[in-house]
Amino acid sequence: MKKELFDNNPILKLSFDFSLMIIDYCEKLDSNKKYILSRQLFRSATSIGANAIEAQNAESKADFFHKMKIAAKEAEESQYWLWLCQYSPGFPDCTLQQQKLEEINKVLGKILSTSKKL
Repeated sequence: MKKELFDNNPILKLSFDFSLMIIDYCEKLDSNKKYILSRQLFRSATSIGANAIEAQNAESKADFFHKMKIAAKEAEESQYWLWLCQYSPGFPDCTLQQQKLEEINKVLGKILSTSKKL
């Protein structure tokens, strides 16, 4: 995959940057022995970008929409895990991760609404 693809595609750039943030955050969770939540968050959060990348090589418009819809579902699941982190005592602050995820959700929402019209 070429770097230019990331540079010219906001959802790929946002989701990749978010994945890097999540890797760091999950390492903090692991150091605090919050392993189960760390694994759940890691899987859903990094899956956003994986599905967005897959969508770039979709076989049809319907396939593209489906893969982006999965990315949106993974973003919703990630939000849930971040809420648990936010409201549970003894968890590291996740405000930045939530803000980045909000940006991703806005872009995914726009992509899905535009794709649905096609």
